[in-house]
Amino acid sequence: QLQLVESGGGLVQPGGSLRLSCAASGFTLDNYAIGWFRQAPGKEREGVVCISSSGGARKYGDSVKGRFTISRDNAKNTVYLQMNSLKPEDTAIYYCAAAEVASGSYYIPTEVGLYDYWGQGTQVTVSS
Repeated sequence: QLQLVESGGGLVQPGGSLRLSCAASGFTLDNYAIGWFRQAPGKEREGVVCISSSGGARKYGDSVKGRFTISRDNAKNTVYLQMNSLKPEDTAIYYCAAAEVASGSYYIPTEVGLYDYWGQGTQVTVSS
């Protein structure tokens, strides 16, 4: 069974940090680009950051540049999202998703429809 499982969400005060993890099972991430998306209540799902299968290319959303960092450890079949300087507007359900591409590629799919597999999401709440 192909599965992505997010973890690491929770409640944090403004200015705090969280690290989300996205672990894959049933398949290897070597030939997948990975994206983190989020959806707040009443809003559309938006792209947060994506990383190529090679790990050599990243694309950040404007609202998280300089605060969030994506990384991947293919040996552990896991992708991470380090979130620093969190703001209340970062509150959302965060999803990771995988898009099949060539192994070692620098290509980054940016459209939601290009992602084949999705996790169940993890809640991030930023509040004092």
